Amino acid sequence: MTLSGFSGGVLAAAMLAVLVALSLMVVRVLKGPTTFDRLVATNSIGNGAILLVALAGYLTGRPDFLDLGLTYALLNLIGTFAVLKFFDHGALGAEGRVEGGEGER
Repeated sequence: MTLSGFSGGVLAAAMLAVLVALSLMVVRVLKGPTTFDRLVATNSIGNGAILLVALAGYLTGRPDFLDLGLTYALLNLIGTFAVLKFFDHGALGAEGRVEGGEGER
């Protein structure tokens, strides 16, 4: 698969735009006023990295990069749930909340 000069330039410009957006997300992670702002920015960085991997795979003509992007997307999702559970319960190994006392489960 060969890319014409125009479409290759457009994809390179898209990669540059994603890199600029990623740099702004890093600023949000460092300066975020709340923990959840930082969590959203971290999740967005993961999504931007997936876009970069997909664009790089398309530019180089290697579609197996999309598999790497999908794998990273799943890890990003699992990591987000783990962090949210940690903030909610205080530990990743803690049991779920029980409403109404010990007898009800």
